[in-house]
Amino acid sequence: MAVFHSMTSIMFDTLIAVMGLLWFGTGKQPFAAGGAFIKSLLTSRKYLVFFVSMLAILLLNKFELKLEAFFPIHYDLTSALSGWEGSWQGRLQHVVHSDALTLVCAFFYLVMFQAVMVASVGIYTYEKNLKLYYAFCVALLLNYFIALPFFLFVPVDEAWSVSPHIRFLMLDTFPNFESQYRHLSGLDNCFPSLHTSISVTMALLAARSGNKRWATFAGINAGVILFSIFYLGIHWFTDMIAGMCLAAATAAIGLKVGEWANRRQDGLGKDKLKSRDKWIRGNARVKALEER
Repeated sequence: MAVFHSMTSIMFDTLIAVMGLLWFGTGKQPFAAGGAFIKSLLTSRKYLVFFVSMLAILLLNKFELKLEAFFPIHYDLTSALSGWEGSWQGRLQHVVHSDALTLVCAFFYLVMFQAVMVASVGIYTYEKNLKLYYAFCVALLLNYFIALPFFLFVPVDEAWSVSPHIRFLMLDTFPNFESQYRHLSGLDNCFPSLHTSISVTMALLAARSGNKRWATFAGINAGVILFSIFYLGIHWFTDMIAGMCLAAATAAIGLKVGEWANRRQDGLGKDKLKSRDKWIRGNARVKALEER
Protein backbone atom coordinates (compact mmCIF):
# COMPACT_ATOMS: atom_id res chain seq x y z
CA MET A 1 0.00 0.00 0.00
CA ALA A 2 3.04 2.25 -0.20
CA VAL A 3 2.04 5.56 -1.82
CA PHE A 4 4.85 7.91 -0.81
CA HIS A 5 8.30 6.77 -1.89
CA SER A 6 10.42 9.90 -1.40
CA MET A 7 10.36 13.52 -0.30
CA THR A 8 10.23 14.43 -3.98
CA SER A 9 6.87 12.72 -4.38
CA ILE A 10 5.61 14.42 -1.23
CA MET A 11 6.69 17.83 -2.50
CA PHE A 12 4.97 17.18 -5.83
CA ASP A 13 1.77 16.15 -4.06
CA THR A 14 2.06 19.25 -1.87
CA LEU A 15 2.35 21.49 -4.93
CA ILE A 16 -0.81 19.98 -6.43
CA ALA A 17 -2.60 20.34 -3.10
CA VAL A 18 -1.56 23.99 -2.76
CA MET A 19 -2.94 24.79 -6.22
CA GLY A 20 -6.21 23.08 -5.37
CA LEU A 21 -6.48 24.87 -2.02
CA LEU A 22 -5.77 28.26 -3.60
CA TRP A 23 -8.54 27.66 -6.10
CA PHE A 24 -10.88 26.49 -3.35
CA GLY A 25 -10.06 29.35 -0.98
CA THR A 26 -10.11 32.22 -3.48
CA GLY A 27 -12.51 30.96 -6.13
CA LYS A 28 -9.93 31.95 -8.74
CA GLN A 29 -7.23 30.10 -10.64
CA PRO A 30 -4.18 29.61 -8.38
CA PHE A 31 -1.82 31.75 -10.44
CA ALA A 32 -3.84 34.84 -9.44
CA ALA A 33 -2.87 34.28 -5.81
CA GLY A 34 0.71 33.58 -6.86
CA GLY A 35 0.83 36.83 -8.79
CA ALA A 36 -0.56 38.77 -5.82
CA PHE A 37 2.10 37.20 -3.59
CA ILE A 38 4.99 38.14 -5.88
CA LYS A 39 3.62 41.67 -6.35
CA SER A 40 3.35 42.12 -2.57
CA LEU A 41 6.92 40.92 -2.04
CA LEU A 42 8.20 43.41 -4.61
CA THR A 43 6.13 46.41 -3.59
CA SER A 44 5.76 46.20 0.20
CA ARG A 45 8.81 46.23 2.46
CA LYS A 46 6.68 45.34 5.47
CA TYR A 47 5.16 42.37 3.68
CA LEU A 48 8.66 41.18 2.74
CA VAL A 49 10.02 41.57 6.30
CA PHE A 50 7.21 39.50 7.80
CA PHE A 51 7.62 36.80 5.16
CA VAL A 52 11.41 36.60 5.52
CA SER A 53 11.09 36.44 9.32
CA MET A 54 8.68 33.52 9.06
CA LEU A 55 10.90 31.79 6.51
CA ALA A 56 13.96 32.22 8.73
CA ILE A 57 12.43 30.34 11.66
CA LEU A 58 11.28 27.55 9.33
CA LEU A 59 14.85 27.16 8.10
CA LEU A 60 16.13 27.19 11.69
CA ASN A 61 13.75 24.37 12.56
CA LYS A 62 15.08 22.40 9.61
CA PHE A 63 18.49 22.36 11.30
CA GLU A 64 17.10 21.63 14.77
CA LEU A 65 18.56 18.13 14.86
CA LYS A 66 22.00 19.58 14.16
CA LEU A 67 21.50 22.03 17.04
CA GLU A 68 20.88 19.09 19.36
CA ALA A 69 24.49 18.02 18.82
CA PHE A 70 25.59 21.21 20.60
CA PHE A 71 23.30 20.49 23.58
CA PRO A 72 23.70 16.78 24.38
CA ILE A 73 20.95 15.55 26.71
CA HIS A 74 21.36 12.37 28.74
CA TYR A 75 17.88 12.10 30.24
CA ASP A 76 14.47 11.00 28.98
CA LEU A 77 11.21 12.65 30.09
CA THR A 78 8.84 10.33 28.24
CA SER A 79 7.75 8.43 31.34
CA ALA A 80 7.50 11.58 33.46
CA LEU A 81 5.20 13.40 31.03
CA SER A 82 3.37 10.59 29.24
CA GLY A 83 3.94 7.42 31.24
CA TRP A 84 0.42 7.58 32.70
CA GLU A 85 -1.16 7.11 29.27
CA GLY A 86 -0.23 3.48 28.69
CA SER A 87 -0.69 2.32 25.09
CA TRP A 88 -4.21 3.51 24.29
CA GLN A 89 -3.13 4.46 20.75
CA GLY A 90 -2.63 0.75 20.05
CA ARG A 91 -6.21 0.01 21.09
CA LEU A 92 -7.43 2.85 18.85
CA GLN A 93 -5.53 1.37 15.93
CA HIS A 94 -6.98 -2.07 16.58
CA VAL A 95 -10.57 -0.77 16.60
CA VAL A 96 -10.60 1.56 13.57
CA HIS A 97 -7.69 0.38 11.40
CA SER A 98 -8.12 0.24 7.64
CA ASP A 99 -5.79 0.81 4.71
CA ALA A 100 -7.92 3.69 3.42
CA LEU A 101 -7.92 5.44 6.80
CA THR A 102 -4.15 5.03 7.10
CA LEU A 103 -3.69 6.59 3.66
CA VAL A 104 -5.93 9.57 4.49
CA CYS A 105 -4.19 10.21 7.80
CA ALA A 106 -0.73 9.96 6.25
CA PHE A 107 -1.77 12.29 3.42
CA PHE A 108 -2.99 14.96 5.84
CA TYR A 109 0.07 14.54 8.07
CA LEU A 110 2.64 14.69 5.27
CA VAL A 111 1.00 16.77 2.54
CA MET A 112 -2.00 18.80 3.70
CA PHE A 113 -0.23 20.08 6.81
CA GLN A 114 2.31 22.02 4.77
CA ALA A 115 -0.04 22.71 1.86
CA VAL A 116 -2.45 24.60 4.13
CA MET A 117 0.45 26.69 5.44
CA VAL A 118 1.44 27.77 1.93
CA ALA A 119 -2.16 28.26 0.79
CA SER A 120 -2.95 30.42 3.83
CA VAL A 121 -0.31 32.95 2.75
CA GLY A 122 -1.66 32.97 -0.80
CA ILE A 123 -5.32 33.30 0.20
CA TYR A 124 -4.83 36.11 2.72
CA THR A 125 -2.58 37.96 0.27
CA TYR A 126 -5.00 37.60 -2.63
CA GLU A 127 -7.90 38.81 -0.48
CA LYS A 128 -5.73 41.71 0.74
CA ASN A 129 -6.40 40.60 4.29
CA LEU A 130 -3.05 41.88 5.53
CA LYS A 131 -4.08 41.69 9.18
CA LEU A 132 -4.46 37.91 8.84
CA TYR A 133 -1.28 37.66 6.76
CA TYR A 134 0.77 39.44 9.43
CA ALA A 135 -0.96 37.41 12.15
CA PHE A 136 -0.20 34.16 10.33
CA CYS A 137 3.51 34.99 9.88
CA VAL A 138 3.91 35.95 13.54
CA ALA A 139 1.94 32.98 14.87
CA LEU A 140 3.88 30.47 12.75
CA LEU A 141 7.18 32.05 13.79
CA LEU A 142 6.21 31.84 17.47
CA ASN A 143 5.09 28.22 17.16
CA TYR A 144 8.52 27.11 16.03
CA PHE A 145 10.44 29.55 18.22
CA ILE A 146 8.66 28.49 21.42
CA ALA A 147 8.72 24.78 20.58
CA LEU A 148 12.45 24.72 19.79
CA PRO A 149 13.72 24.83 23.42
CA PHE A 150 11.33 21.99 24.31
CA PHE A 151 12.71 19.88 21.48
CA LEU A 152 16.23 20.59 22.68
CA PHE A 153 15.77 20.15 26.43
CA VAL A 154 12.53 18.20 26.97
CA PRO A 155 13.06 14.88 25.15
CA VAL A 156 9.88 12.85 24.77
CA ASP A 157 9.93 9.80 22.49
CA GLU A 158 7.23 9.04 19.93
CA ALA A 159 4.58 6.64 21.21
CA TRP A 160 5.28 3.78 18.81
CA SER A 161 8.95 3.66 19.86
CA VAL A 162 8.00 3.23 23.51
CA SER A 163 5.22 0.64 23.47
CA PRO A 164 5.28 -2.64 21.49
CA HIS A 165 1.47 -2.43 21.40
CA ILE A 166 1.51 0.69 19.21
CA ARG A 167 2.31 0.37 15.51
CA PHE A 168 3.93 3.08 13.45
CA LEU A 169 1.35 3.00 10.68
CA MET A 170 3.11 5.72 8.70
CA LEU A 171 5.44 3.04 7.35
CA ASP A 172 2.51 1.35 5.59
CA THR A 173 2.23 4.29 3.18
CA PHE A 174 5.74 5.73 3.39
CA PRO A 175 8.21 2.84 3.92
CA ASN A 176 11.20 5.19 3.60
CA PHE A 177 9.96 7.58 6.28
CA GLU A 178 12.90 6.99 8.61
CA SER A 179 15.52 7.61 5.94
CA GLN A 180 13.69 10.35 4.00
CA TYR A 181 11.67 12.33 6.58
CA ARG A 182 13.24 11.62 9.96
CA HIS A 183 15.93 14.31 9.56
CA LEU A 184 13.12 16.88 9.74
CA SER A 185 11.63 15.53 12.96
CA GLY A 186 13.63 13.84 15.69
CA LEU A 187 12.34 10.71 17.41
CA ASP A 188 12.28 12.52 20.77
CA ASN A 189 10.75 15.78 19.50
CA CYS A 190 7.22 14.94 20.59
CA PHE A 191 6.46 17.62 23.17
CA PRO A 192 4.70 19.81 22.20
CA SER A 193 3.08 18.47 19.03
CA LEU A 194 3.84 20.98 16.28
CA HIS A 195 1.39 19.27 13.95
CA THR A 196 -1.25 20.05 16.58
CA SER A 197 -0.18 23.58 17.37
CA ILE A 198 0.27 24.75 13.78
CA SER A 199 -2.85 23.09 12.37
CA VAL A 200 -4.99 24.49 15.21
CA THR A 201 -3.33 27.90 14.85
CA MET A 202 -4.22 27.94 11.15
CA ALA A 203 -7.80 26.97 11.97
CA LEU A 204 -8.14 29.70 14.61
CA LEU A 205 -6.82 32.35 12.23
CA ALA A 206 -8.95 31.10 9.33
CA ALA A 207 -12.01 31.44 11.57
CA ARG A 208 -11.26 35.17 11.76
CA SER A 209 -10.71 35.58 8.02
CA GLY A 210 -14.33 36.05 6.97
CA ASN A 211 -13.81 33.34 4.34
CA LYS A 212 -16.30 30.68 5.45
CA ARG A 213 -15.15 28.03 2.99
CA TRP A 214 -11.54 28.40 4.04
CA ALA A 215 -12.43 28.52 7.74
CA THR A 216 -14.45 25.31 7.39
CA PHE A 217 -11.69 23.47 5.57
CA ALA A 218 -8.98 24.67 7.97
CA GLY A 219 -11.09 23.39 10.87
CA ILE A 220 -11.56 20.00 9.18
CA ASN A 221 -7.84 19.83 8.41
CA ALA A 222 -6.97 20.45 12.05
CA GLY A 223 -9.46 17.80 13.20
CA VAL A 224 -8.08 15.16 10.85
CA ILE A 225 -4.49 15.92 11.85
CA LEU A 226 -5.37 15.71 15.56
CA PHE A 227 -6.81 12.25 14.96
CA SER A 228 -3.89 11.27 12.72
CA ILE A 229 -1.14 11.96 15.26
CA PHE A 230 -2.72 9.33 17.52
CA TYR A 231 -3.92 6.87 14.90
CA LEU A 232 -0.52 6.75 13.17
CA GLY A 233 1.06 6.01 16.55
CA ILE A 234 3.19 9.15 16.79
CA HIS A 235 2.05 11.41 19.63
CA TRP A 236 0.81 11.26 23.20
CA PHE A 237 -2.26 13.01 24.58
CA THR A 238 0.00 15.31 26.61
CA ASP A 239 1.73 16.39 23.38
CA MET A 240 -1.61 17.38 21.92
CA ILE A 241 -2.69 19.37 25.00
CA ALA A 242 0.61 21.27 25.00
CA GLY A 243 0.21 21.88 21.27
CA MET A 244 -3.29 23.27 21.68
CA CYS A 245 -2.14 25.62 24.44
CA LEU A 246 0.68 26.78 22.19
CA ALA A 247 -1.79 27.32 19.33
CA ALA A 248 -4.14 29.41 21.47
CA ALA A 249 -1.30 31.61 22.71
CA THR A 250 0.41 32.13 19.35
CA ALA A 251 -2.85 32.80 17.49
CA ALA A 252 -3.87 35.42 20.07
CA ILE A 253 -0.46 37.13 19.92
CA GLY A 254 -0.42 36.90 16.14
CA LEU A 255 -3.81 38.60 15.86
CA LYS A 256 -2.68 41.41 18.18
CA VAL A 257 0.50 42.00 16.19
CA GLY A 258 -1.39 41.68 12.90
CA GLU A 259 -3.90 44.28 14.01
CA TRP A 260 -1.10 46.62 15.12
CA ALA A 261 0.84 46.18 11.88
CA ASN A 262 -2.22 46.71 9.73
CA ARG A 263 -3.37 49.75 11.73
CA ARG A 264 0.09 51.28 11.52
CA GLN A 265 0.00 50.83 7.77
CA ASP A 266 -3.43 52.44 7.60
CA GLY A 267 -2.19 55.31 9.74
CA LEU A 268 0.67 55.95 7.35
CA GLY A 269 -1.78 55.91 4.50
CA LYS A 270 -3.98 58.49 6.21
CA ASP A 271 -0.99 60.75 6.84
CA LYS A 272 -0.07 60.60 3.18
CA LEU A 273 -3.63 61.46 2.19
CA LYS A 274 -3.67 64.39 4.61
CA SER A 275 -0.36 65.67 3.21
CA ARG A 276 -1.65 65.33 -0.33
CA ASP A 277 -4.87 67.18 0.51
CA LYS A 278 -2.90 69.94 2.24
CA TRP A 279 -0.64 70.27 -0.81
CA ILE A 280 -3.65 70.48 -3.15
CA ARG A 281 -5.31 73.13 -0.98
CA GLY A 282 -2.06 75.12 -0.85
CA ASN A 283 -1.71 75.06 -4.63
CA ALA A 284 -5.33 76.13 -4.99
CA ARG A 285 -4.71 79.17 -2.77
CA VAL A 286 -1.60 80.11 -4.76
CA LYS A 287 -3.50 79.91 -8.01
CA ALA A 288 -6.35 81.97 -6.56
CA LEU A 289 -3.92 84.70 -5.48
CA GLU A 290 -2.21 84.74 -8.87
CA GLU A 291 -5.54 85.13 -10.63
CA ARG A 292 -6.31 88.17 -8.45
